[in-house]
Amino acid sequence: MTMADSGMAMPGPVQLSVAIDDAEQRDLLSPDALALLAEVHRRFDPRRQELLAARRERQARFDAGELPDFRADTRAIREDDWRVASLPDALVDRRVEITGPVERKMVINALNSGARVFMADFEDSSSPRLDNMLAGQVNLRDAVRGTIEYTAPNGKHYALNESGLATLIVRPRGWHLDEAHVRVDGQPIAGGLFDAALFVLLNGSELHHHSRGPYLYLPKLQCMEEAQLWEEVLAFLEVRTGLPIGAIKVTVLIETLPAVFEMDEILHALRCRIVGLNCGRWDYIFSYLKTFRAHPDRVLPERGQVGMDQPFLKAYSELLIQTCHRRGAHAMGGMAAQIPISGDDAANEKAIERVRADKLREVRAGHDGTWVAHPALIPVALEIFDKYMPAPNQHHVPRDDVRADRDALIAPCRGTITQAGFNNNVEVCVRYMAAWLDGQGCVPIHHLMEDAATAEIARAQLWQWLHHEGQHLDDGTPVDFTLFDRALLALPSRLGDRALLPGGSRIDEAIALLDRLTHADTMADFLTLEAYPDL
Repeated sequence: MTMADSGMAMPGPVQLSVAIDDAEQRDLLSPDALALLAEVHRRFDPRRQELLAARRERQARFDAGELPDFRADTRAIREDDWRVASLPDALVDRRVEITGPVERKMVINALNSGARVFMADFEDSSSPRLDNMLAGQVNLRDAVRGTIEYTAPNGKHYALNESGLATLIVRPRGWHLDEAHVRVDGQPIAGGLFDAALFVLLNGSELHHHSRGPYLYLPKLQCMEEAQLWEEVLAFLEVRTGLPIGAIKVTVLIETLPAVFEMDEILHALRCRIVGLNCGRWDYIFSYLKTFRAHPDRVLPERGQVGMDQPFLKAYSELLIQTCHRRGAHAMGGMAAQIPISGDDAANEKAIERVRADKLREVRAGHDGTWVAHPALIPVALEIFDKYMPAPNQHHVPRDDVRADRDALIAPCRGTITQAGFNNNVEVCVRYMAAWLDGQGCVPIHHLMEDAATAEIARAQLWQWLHHEGQHLDDGTPVDFTLFDRALLALPSRLGDRALLPGGSRIDEAIALLDRLTHADTMADFLTLEAYPDL
């Protein structure tokens, strides 16, 4: 189906492969928007494809035994004295940020939440159906203009507060993800180009007029060249939409293992617009697993034992703080995924205490802010950061004591695999993917808000444990495909009534997908890429 089939003009060969039933969503794809998307694709997708090929070549070298390290050809960037551009007033104080999908009620609640920043997530918290992506753009457009409202089925009405709203930052999809339903010259446009271009076109002037952006969170970068491509894309969008060069400000998530060795370089590539780096720790753990998928000496224990106190994660977060503060940028902490436990005060307080301890570790280490997944955690995180960070940030904390060399950044951590941990990985992956296939990208499971990153950890760990010989549960039981197959067979009865679960009707598809990916000889790069054709 073409845009002409939908009753809309087409500026050149831009095609949609699905119908858009919602009039507001169709209106977003105006002739100007389609022309911009076509030009962005033609200018920048060839370079994106080159960089994705470079990722595959890099991973092949890791699979052959090479270890990631700092680059020799960029030593001057790391050693020279330079700083990023000054920070905009709206982003000087980011002590607590909340993140979540671009659903309408979520957008309202997050902006009203009392957090300093709301990261509206088109990536790991969203299922990338085209209707979800376009509905998210409608929601953000209305939020930027202050007109967003929502009435729930129970009659409860939601609208924005008159003051105290969080600053909006938008996370587009990563370079690896296509928007398969929007094609230019017969090729799918990059999901990130689609998300960023539409958001800036729709909202850039309005946000800039009010000194509130536009601001982006850039995910899944692996190297400075990928950051440089974003720099070129954003400068192009500024020119095309009439914004001053440098108006679009960005924060980069350091959530891949290769990127931790190029933090200076990434900051340098984006130095005219970057305001900080973020410890995207869940994706970072997944990236560690994927990078070392062929290294039996770097198998990690179950997820619950891979905390930020483990040496390789501690080194990563402290090097990020040192690097950012040297360059005048924010060093943002990681996500607290806990959600309130109703009906069990003792268990709830225990979970909240873990959040307090994590946020205390972050603020004492020198982080300038942190993330939470649920509004109930905002007062907990704020109390810690207000007490230990009275200034707007901690750029004055240089962390000159940090010595994070290559070996420290890749050191494996030791621990165990329990039967409960093994079964939990199976359950989390299946339940998350069932919900994702059904259009929901953020799912509460066992009092944690699971997204694509945590499902990736579960899936990657299962593959790693089963494909490297000699792995055992803590009771001596061999970790083998017999154990895995039994866990998959037992899962449906453990889940109970599927009608009560998000995506319950797609549990069988999710089980089949996990079974196929786990038995594959090579660990797939991304679960969401493998599942996307079934979405």
